Amino acid sequence: MDTISFHLDVISGVGKLYSGSVKSVRVTGSEGELGIRYGHTPLLTTIKTGMVSLIDSNDKEDQIYLAGGVLEVQPDTVTILADTALRADDIDEAQAQEAIKAAKQMLENHGSGDSDYAHALSRLADAMARMKVVEIARNRSH
Repeated sequence: MDTISFHLDVISGVGKLYSGSVKSVRVTGSEGELGIRYGHTPLLTTIKTGMVSLIDSNDKEDQIYLAGGVLEVQPDTVTILADTALRADDIDEAQAQEAIKAAKQMLENHGSGDSDYAHALSRLADAMARMKVVEIARNRSH
């Protein structure tokens, strides 16, 4: 039996990054990892920095980097309003690798209770999520 498709919109401050029919969506919400298919229970949650993975109606997998935002799920529509949303082609790999190095150095220089430590952890998670999207896109194209 084929999976029923539903509509997905991924929107950031610069505009709509994705709008189309999908079979499934995976994203990390404030309470953990979410897998969404057609008919999912309505839900409204904040999303964590990371990536949204989707399988479109043609069974093609795609990933989009997200940095914060809100996810709304309705039975036949999912909307992601992201603070930042980028496709792998829009991510500067060298810049993301440099951000990982800088965040690791910040972590070494601050105690775990320090607010700068928390900021460094956040920057590290952000940069690592960007690199993950780039790596998945690179592996998919080979």
